[in-house]
Amino acid sequence: MITRFHCGDLVRVLVVLLLHLRVKRDVRRHAEGFLGIRLLVRWRERTVWSISLWRDLDSVYSMGGVSRHVAASRVPAKLGVTTSCDIFCHVGEWTRVMFGGGRCPSRPGGRSGD
Repeated sequence: MITRFHCGDLVRVLVVLLLHLRVKRDVRRHAEGFLGIRLLVRWRERTVWSISLWRDLDSVYSMGGVSRHVAASRVPAKLGVTTSCDIFCHVGEWTRVMFGGGRCPSRPGGRSGD
């Protein structure tokens, strides 16, 4: 999952970063299938990108059970931070995706052909 936070100014960038730091521990503890997260900050554009990895698509919904995340998800809009989000699902081994071919049994984290 990739979420973009367009903050507009430095103060809002810092608030978004602090929110992520505060929420990350609870998501790690309580969300099923959470694998990890990275934040990328484009300081000149005042934009934060949150890239999180999940075991499968159903796992993403477990964030709704993390009360601190639910509360934090309301803050950016109140601050005037605009957000957009994209979800990318695993569709198979890269060679099959790029060059076509038959069904590939690979899965994220697995070896090709497992």
